[in-house]
Amino acid sequence: MQDEDFMRRAIELAEKGRFSVRPNPLVGCVLVRDGKIIAEGWHDHLGGLHAEQMAIADAESRGVETQGSVAYVTLEPCNHFGRTPPCSEALMWAGVKKVIIGVADPNPTVRGGGVEALSKEGIEIEIGVLEKECHDQMSGFMHWCEHRRPQVLLKAATDNNGRIDGDPGKPAVRFSSKESLGLVHEIRRDSMAIIVGVNTVIRDNPRLTVRGEEKSTTDITPKRVVIDPNNRIPMDCHLMAVPDAETYLINAKKYDSSNDRDHVNRIVLPSENGEIDVEKILDCLGDLEVQTLLVEGGLETWKRFLEQKLVDSAHLCISNIELDAQNEDYFYKSYLEEAGLVLKEEITLGNDIITKWERN
Repeated sequence: MQDEDFMRRAIELAEKGRFSVRPNPLVGCVLVRDGKIIAEGWHDHLGGLHAEQMAIADAESRGVETQGSVAYVTLEPCNHFGRTPPCSEALMWAGVKKVIIGVADPNPTVRGGGVEALSKEGIEIEIGVLEKECHDQMSGFMHWCEHRRPQVLLKAATDNNGRIDGDPGKPAVRFSSKESLGLVHEIRRDSMAIIVGVNTVIRDNPRLTVRGEEKSTTDITPKRVVIDPNNRIPMDCHLMAVPDAETYLINAKKYDSSNDRDHVNRIVLPSENGEIDVEKILDCLGDLEVQTLLVEGGLETWKRFLEQKLVDSAHLCISNIELDAQNEDYFYKSYLEEAGLVLKEEITLGNDIITKWERN
């Protein structure tokens, strides 16, 4: 096996921690001697062993000697005390002779500290094996480290004419297929926060929770965020009344919160015109360590994120039905193109077409 094969296995292992380690990144590690894997590890859950520590523990549990082995790690080993001791020290203690790293850690608390510490002990270092693949796997973490803002994914659904809803004043019409709804919950599950405008809450009373067979008890539940400058959110709506997850209200001024339940948090971002600046919202969520944000609606919220070119990727679900309505609420592909997004993939789910867009 070659270096890329071992790193590819480390990437596969890292994937086991998806949904349960954030805000920590996905990391996998394999220990190799004489061209064969002798131990494996991954970061499994927040507060649990890091990938390098798990791999060393794996070797110990089976009586395998780690002295003189080579460690393949998808992310530069940490060199600071956090929820666990430094991984650099664990690798030194294990007696590895070389550490091959997928991608350097851009986190300001690390920034080369792991490489420097290992090198000082005479351990050989190589960086950049399957670098793109490792970076892409933890892209939300990487984006947050660089910009201190979440990576933004927009999700919208329309009928075959681009209409997003039926007539106002009537119950919302669910027109996406069962398969597409499954994809929505998969995207929610992989997001650290979900954001909507207050009009969507008033109209649809959404739960903004993750549902489906794939949900695990170890999943970290995404935060629910509502842009509500003038405190119009109904107190009896699901987001306020049911503590399924933390709810954050983005208000334009301080309001009486004495009747809020414990899971409700208010953040005041002053606004002169009644519209809270989207960049300020992203900065605020970044301060809360939100690394991936799902923008679920509605139309005005989508437009504001797109017009400011703050959307990194988008999923547009186009149903094959035609809504019977008199309103003028449409969402077109051209909105995505004008925001600098490019169509990367088109798939069929049930009776729907899903188009996936990314920023170049």
